[in-house]
Amino acid sequence: MKILHLITTLDVGGAEMHLLSQVRGQTARGHAVHVAWLKGAGSLADDFRRAGAIEASRTSPFDLIRRMRGFDLIHTHLLKADALGAVAAIVAFRSARLVSSKHNDEQVLKRPLVSRVHGVLGNVPKRVIVLSDHVGRFVAEHGRVDESRIRRVYYGLDPAPFEAAARLTDEEKRRVRAEFGFAPTDTVFTCVARFAAQKAHDVLLRAFDRARAVDPSVKLLLVGDDPFGDWRQRAEAHARELLLGNSCVFAGIRRDIPRILAASDVFVMCSLWEGLGLVFLEAMATEMPVLASRVSAVPEVVAEGETGLLVPPADDAALSAGMLRLARDPDLRARLGKAGAARVRARFGLERMFDETIAVYREVIR
Repeated sequence: MKILHLITTLDVGGAEMHLLSQVRGQTARGHAVHVAWLKGAGSLADDFRRAGAIEASRTSPFDLIRRMRGFDLIHTHLLKADALGAVAAIVAFRSARLVSSKHNDEQVLKRPLVSRVHGVLGNVPKRVIVLSDHVGRFVAEHGRVDESRIRRVYYGLDPAPFEAAARLTDEEKRRVRAEFGFAPTDTVFTCVARFAAQKAHDVLLRAFDRARAVDPSVKLLLVGDDPFGDWRQRAEAHARELLLGNSCVFAGIRRDIPRILAASDVFVMCSLWEGLGLVFLEAMATEMPVLASRVSAVPEVVAEGETGLLVPPADDAALSAGMLRLARDPDLRARLGKAGAARVRARFGLERMFDETIAVYREVIR
């Protein structure tokens, strides 16, 4: 099968990393995969080529229309690519071979005008893949997509690098922590996320400030950046206002996420909404307990009280209480972490994701 993936950006993000996994799996199964993106620097382009993509290049609307005619299946990702892909597929007479993926419960779909436009363009693809039941309900209600077109395919994860990192020795973990100025006796809370309004870093910083006032041994490591705005700069300014000093470290974009997670004690992220959260799976595979907001699809991933603790969104007092509870109870952290790794292996396998996605493609081609 000759497949074209169209995505809004090819920079580091959850949807982009998910697509990278799909490309690896699809090329390994003998499919010819091409990838095109619309904006941004395309910092992951070389990763996609190494993953087996025949081509990974930026495209324009007119070039996209021309290229579409040469593919058996066109798969779009993220709202801008979904919209342009739908229009281009109509013009190129390829809408019968079009699939789109919804990676998030995009809040912009709650706007009446956007919802109406999406109700037209969002029903051009023959199938709409959603990464969680929550996103499926959201897209049907707010995006006005016909439910008969929707297919749920949970994200999958190759747990191997994270399971390997979980086996780091205590000395190796100490070295990683020392890179950020953390001591072996500190309780390190790590958040790996793009800096954006959705991720509510301001809530996390306020919660952390509350927690460290009670327990100075808690530390916060923030991994990620904002390639399209100033949300990281805003978070850094907020941290300075709170006088967090060296207790909160901004690490930027890293390529050694497994070892960073393995050297941390708790994964924390307090999103205001979340389509699924691939990073939750990564943390759980590394045997980390998760502290997160009880929103959107997060409860489909993080089993409350079994693999992590969930708190109300935008509630820094509740988040702080969760941080202190986990900081004081290493046995609880260990129990939640072990259960999380088992949950990833049982429910979020990579091969299952590949198989279910290809099954949707074949359904469209038939």
